[in-house]
Amino acid sequence: MNNGDKIFAMLSEILQEYFEIEADDITRTAHLYEDLDLDSIDAVDLVVKLREQTGKKIEPNDFKQVRTVQDVIDAVEKLMTTHA
Repeated sequence: MNNGDKIFAMLSEILQEYFEIEADDITRTAHLYEDLDLDSIDAVDLVVKLREQTGKKIEPNDFKQVRTVQDVIDAVEKLMTTHA
């Protein structure tokens, strides 16, 4: 399992547990706002949960361009490698 797969699994778990999103709806191409019905407050909560899980400080600007689940995975993976 590569880092992207691990991050996807962690993200999927967070989305299911805290945002009550069905597992089948969570795909790498799913849009956070259109497909998963997250709003801006949910996005902030998601960043907080990711910070708790990764132990890394996540800057809001790092997530400004995030639109899909894959975008989140890429941003977290970049964060993990640049702040290792």
